[in-house]
Amino acid sequence: MPGQSIISYIKQLRRPVFTTHELTVLSGKSQSNVTQALNFLKRQGLIIKIYRGIWAEAGNERLSPYSVIPHLFPRRRAYVSFISALHLCGIIEQIPQEITLASTGHTKIMRTKAGIFSVHRISPLFFDGFDWYKGRGSFLIAEPEKALVDSLYLSACKGRLFSYFPELHFPKSFSLKKAKAWAEKIPNPKISSHVRRKLAVL
Repeated sequence: MPGQSIISYIKQLRRPVFTTHELTVLSGKSQSNVTQALNFLKRQGLIIKIYRGIWAEAGNERLSPYSVIPHLFPRRRAYVSFISALHLCGIIEQIPQEITLASTGHTKIMRTKAGIFSVHRISPLFFDGFDWYKGRGSFLIAEPEKALVDSLYLSACKGRLFSYFPELHFPKSFSLKKAKAWAEKIPNPKISSHVRRKLAVL
């Protein structure tokens, strides 16, 4: 059966999301043969094509839009921040329609079968303050204070973007002192001043 041997390699990866490149390397087959086998499995309803070269097992309970993120940026890291990170941290209740990401690459919108990803560029000098989700997750996420400051940073750079927040619920663990420290690390003095003023209002 076409694609049968590829399934065994998919199982070896032990995660719901995988790429054509990974399976090409793992199987030793040509990329065209692997792509052909994956398209066959897609027609059978066994896998889903998420984005160019990115696939997922159909019906896998561990599949989420967030698990796709590392595969969307194989050569450059991106981390969940802004509204999405604030929601995952419980600061904003409203579920964002897009997953917002910080990157040092170009700002863009990526529409995939797993969801819509809104990528925003921040200065490489300010690309910090993130870790793996819950310390062991499959994607990178900003700490709460950095996610808030990232949002205010973009509001200074791009006008209306993130200039308004839904109701914010700060947990006791949230540190305004840490947020102010992040604001002071912003390389551009004017943007840093803007963010510190916004923090004072919040």
